[in-house]
Amino acid sequence: MQITVDMDVCESHGQCVFAAPETFSFDDDEYLQYDPAPNDALRDRIEKAAASCPVRAITVAPAS
Repeated sequence: MQITVDMDVCESHGQCVFAAPETFSFDDDEYLQYDPAPNDALRDRIEKAAASCPVRAITVAPAS
C-alpha cells in the first residue's frame, strides 16, 4: 500500500493521527509525519484515517 498526503491541502486537523497513530504523527513543530509505505495489516485503520480527513488530503493506493 502507498500513502500520499497532499501537504498543500493538509490543515493539520490530526484526525489521521487519532485514527492510525502507527502511521501518522506530528513532529515537534506540529508538521505531519507519516509512513508512505505502511504494512498492509494496517489497511483498515489507514483507510479510516483517510476517510476522516476533513480536507481529503490523504490518498491510499496499492503498492507500486
